[in-house]
Amino acid sequence: MKERLKEIEIQALSEIDAASTRQALEVIRAKYLSRKGVLSRLYKELGSVDEQDRPAIGQGINRLKAIFEQDIAQRLHELSAKTGPAESEAFDITMPGIYPDIGKKHPITKTIDDICGVFSRMGFAIIEGPEIETEFNNFEALNIPLDHPSRDTFDTFYLDTENFETDPQKRRLLRSHTSPVQIRYMQKHKPPFSIAVPGKVFRPDATDASHSFMFHQIEGLVVGDGINFANLKWALFEFARQYFGESTKARFRPHFFPFTEPSAEVDVSCIICQGQGCRVCSQSGWLEILGAGMVDPNVFKEVNIDAEKYSGFAFGMGVERIAMLKYGIDDIRLFYENDLRFLRQF
Repeated sequence: MKERLKEIEIQALSEIDAASTRQALEVIRAKYLSRKGVLSRLYKELGSVDEQDRPAIGQGINRLKAIFEQDIAQRLHELSAKTGPAESEAFDITMPGIYPDIGKKHPITKTIDDICGVFSRMGFAIIEGPEIETEFNNFEALNIPLDHPSRDTFDTFYLDTENFETDPQKRRLLRSHTSPVQIRYMQKHKPPFSIAVPGKVFRPDATDASHSFMFHQIEGLVVGDGINFANLKWALFEFARQYFGESTKARFRPHFFPFTEPSAEVDVSCIICQGQGCRVCSQSGWLEILGAGMVDPNVFKEVNIDAEKYSGFAFGMGVERIAMLKYGIDDIRLFYENDLRFLRQF
């Protein structure tokens, strides 16, 4: 058996040295190292070898295996250096490349940018603030009383409920609107100013076609000397005209908000049917887009602004609602499912 191993070694090394192609090397590798190769058959014959010689013969076969693997790898390296990459590794430089997908703005981001662009051209500064707020900024300072339904734990994401603070300045929550940013701004700046505030807001609503526990708002605030309701109407009429189109009309309907007085809901003529009446606008010809009003003096009191000297107006709109109206989308969940078939349309 030892003589036989020696003969196999000489024969295999000779064949490896003589191989001139990768295909030839693969044939040699299969001949000696595959499951049905020469070395595998030698392993099977060990049982017939004398027990005293068996360890030495086994070590000899293992040695041949290591030598063959090393020599084949070395010969393959030499051939590669001469002939270049294997055919399977080569590529045709004349073929067109695979172009990576180019990212686009999400429709919500695009809507926020477009709306903020309108108000920025009207002289509004774009301001952002934290998404975790104090109960004072989110409710107290906005003239929302303790018994208001929105302050219930079923309608607000309160934090640290196990160690619930009694001080509204310390009690924290996920903001339910972007109005707290207005409070923060008024605490640090003196009138006059005009700001628009975009951002995420959170409410524990059951998710359906028109509701989500997280959505986006853009609110506006103007404070100065002699600001009146006519200024508010002009600003929102101008926004509707610039954003929805020159022919878009707007109307105000009386409403109630704790932080504005008087308050109004604002509708625009249906952009689908041009005010003629359709399924989208429930045959009314109008679409509700936002709420607005004059800042309540109690709000100014909380931020130390003299309500006798200054006045102001505020408004707020849901970004998803605006996007759904403009693009004819009937389910808010489409914005958040990351379905590329939907998102590629924008």
